[in-house]
Amino acid sequence: MKAFPPFALVRVPFPFTERKAIKRRPALVLSKPAFQEQSGHLLLAMVTSARNSQWPTDWQIKDLQAAGLVQSCFIRFKVFTLDQSLLIGCLGALSEADRRGVQSRWIEVVALSPVDPKP
Repeated sequence: MKAFPPFALVRVPFPFTERKAIKRRPALVLSKPAFQEQSGHLLLAMVTSARNSQWPTDWQIKDLQAAGLVQSCFIRFKVFTLDQSLLIGCLGALSEADRRGVQSRWIEVVALSPVDPKP
């Protein structure tokens, strides 16, 4: 199966099952191709158009055309893994400005610095 680069937007079935899905949703690839190739899964973040339930770390996508989206959407750090075989296709990729914005929000969500060995 083809690996996708980080910051690609892909289309996934919802609910995330092997059964015939009712809806198709965009998601943002967070994992590197090496992880995808070794595990057969992608690490993804939710993409939503919902404005009524914003989270403090949501990132509104600025360049919709590059992302392959037709309406205003947010990256939301509801993170999940999905088997590659369930992917429906690729939509586009985040622009450089959107990538920087998503990275800054991701840093707010996870601890990326080395853990201090002292308790």
